[in-house]
Amino acid sequence: MNRPRQTLQGSSIQKLCDRVASSTLLDDRRDAVRALKSLSKKYRLEVGVQAMEHLIHVLQTDRSDSEIIGYALDTLYNVISNDLEEEEQDDSEEENLPKQVDDLGSQFTEIFIKQQENVTLLLTLVEEFDFHVRWPGVKLLTSLLKQQGPQVQQIILVSPMGVSRLMDLLADSREVIRNDGVLLLQQLTKSNAAIQKIVAFENAFERLLDIITEEGNSDGGIVVEDCLLLIQNLLKNNNSNQNFFKEGSYIQRMKPWFEVGDDNCGWSAQKVTNLHLMLQLVRVLVSPTNPPGATSSCQKAMFHCGLLQQLCKILMATGVPADILTETINTVSEVIRGCQMNQDYFASVNAPSNPPRPAIVVLLMSMVNERQPFVLRCAVLYCFQCFLYKNQKGQGEIVSTLLPSTIDATGNSVSAGQLLCGGLFSTDSLSNWCAAVALAHALQENATLKEQLLRVQLATSIGNPPVSLLQQCTNILSQGDKIDRRGSKVQTRVGLLMLLCTWLSNCSIAVTHFLHNPANIPFLTGQIAENLGEEEQLVQGLCALLLGISIYYNDNSLENYRNNATKRTCVGKRQVLNNTAADPVSVDSSASAASNSDLAGQLEQEIKQLKSEVKALSEEKEALKQHLDSSSSTVAILQDEKSKCLARLLPGCSSLLPLLVLLADQDQKLSALKVKLKNLGVPVEDEDDIESGDQGDEDEDEDEQD
Repeated sequence: MNRPRQTLQGSSIQKLCDRVASSTLLDDRRDAVRALKSLSKKYRLEVGVQAMEHLIHVLQTDRSDSEIIGYALDTLYNVISNDLEEEEQDDSEEENLPKQVDDLGSQFTEIFIKQQENVTLLLTLVEEFDFHVRWPGVKLLTSLLKQQGPQVQQIILVSPMGVSRLMDLLADSREVIRNDGVLLLQQLTKSNAAIQKIVAFENAFERLLDIITEEGNSDGGIVVEDCLLLIQNLLKNNNSNQNFFKEGSYIQRMKPWFEVGDDNCGWSAQKVTNLHLMLQLVRVLVSPTNPPGATSSCQKAMFHCGLLQQLCKILMATGVPADILTETINTVSEVIRGCQMNQDYFASVNAPSNPPRPAIVVLLMSMVNERQPFVLRCAVLYCFQCFLYKNQKGQGEIVSTLLPSTIDATGNSVSAGQLLCGGLFSTDSLSNWCAAVALAHALQENATLKEQLLRVQLATSIGNPPVSLLQQCTNILSQGDKIDRRGSKVQTRVGLLMLLCTWLSNCSIAVTHFLHNPANIPFLTGQIAENLGEEEQLVQGLCALLLGISIYYNDNSLENYRNNATKRTCVGKRQVLNNTAADPVSVDSSASAASNSDLAGQLEQEIKQLKSEVKALSEEKEALKQHLDSSSSTVAILQDEKSKCLARLLPGCSSLLPLLVLLADQDQKLSALKVKLKNLGVPVEDEDDIESGDQGDEDEDEDEQD
């Protein structure tokens, strides 16, 4: 019984389509379209297949009647959109009828946009002020962009003033249209730099920031969220728009977003979402992937307008949700990264505790606390790295808290250095790794501090003499399997190896201290030679790197570890491992060692040269990409300007048309009269004869003068 019923319904849809196509009465066509609208949700496939052509014809021919246009737009939206609720069907229908495919909306969209004039027509309808036309038009265009984004974007981009027409939606006084206009622009600007630039230059930032302010900033509703997502589309990976945003003084307007009170309990889910997006927008402007000059100028602007200070207040506030606190730490990290002025300010921030403690110390306490969430601890590590990036002053202040002359003997306050040492030798593997990586960044590219850190002595147990920090690191590294730890032992070893590689690199004195322990080199070669599992492969690689650093930066001050001897030891170890290199080479041969040294030097030079070539090619590729993006956006803007000029010129040209027709008619009459005169024998001079005659007269005058 179900299949005949479905066939009957299809017949009814066909009859309605016939009425729309053939009826000469507007009321009858309107009723038929309204009936199709009521059926379009439940019988989406049938209405789409049979009625789409007729509905498009209605949009073209019945523009004077807003009601029928509204019904037609709603019907097309129901057919094309995949956002509607699932069709209500009886159990028997669900068993017998095939389920609609997920890409049904995409297929109908493809049919609709096959004729590009359909999209142009829709853009014209969206300009109508009538609510019953504009609102369904906005929803339909949004759905088309969701289904076939790049194709629809291209059609709108080449349409005369296509993007400019849609920008007027943000100024509509009716909130529902304005809000849906924001959603439309979200889809329109996705992954299209040319459209993003046009939208930005059409004053989008000003309008969107006004809406956010009107809606209550972070306390606003979902409209604020939609506006923030649109701004993110316009700014992310778009250097031109980022510069326009900064030059337009819009960074200063972001500061009120982060004004939070003392009572931060009971935040709504929407406020958390809004603030999270606001923090992400700040990060977009200061992302390390942006051009260095652009990032630096945004960082300075954020300091001068007080935005960084406001973020630090959130950082030290109580009751802030954990995910917002984590994202705030990440945001502050990138605002201060590589900017000495911002790094100095961050170093001066104190937590509201008794006694006051530096913010960096409070954050490190969270990093080495195994009860804190993993993402929060990683965020603190990132913040510490950004604080020390290109900041030798900050590096010196951190290392100084480890040196004997600056340690607080009273024990009344904990320092950054003490927290790092505590984390480094904790039984929690994540604390080991975080502390080791943090300390490595304190030494990065700073030979003076690497030497100073060799002075640090640690008291391991009562009655035993103190050992150096370097020695303790190597002891833990070699005895790692014997210590009971929480977490992965591999993580601890990776962290310590990263620290040692950074410490010994480009520091011969540190290498000498490392080689003083006769167990270190055998441990490294043993790790490299051992057949370890997949997890340990990273450890093997780092051991090989550390061994190479020890060889390369060895100053030959130790008799047993002179460069040639070390190389002979490594070559001998490799030969034992291979046990194949037919004619064994004598490891003790000085000539062989010298040859290996020369070969290593040549390989190193070639590697450096290749790296520089790869870097140059990467920079050239990036420059060409930016030039291409800039050219595309320029073409789009010029196209838009051309459309505007044509729109202004066409009315004037149309007024000249009757005059041109009249002149053509007079010319035809004149030609006919000349023919009649010639037939009657009356001499008539053509225009060419007249011109040649005039030229002849001029020549005669010139001859007479001569």
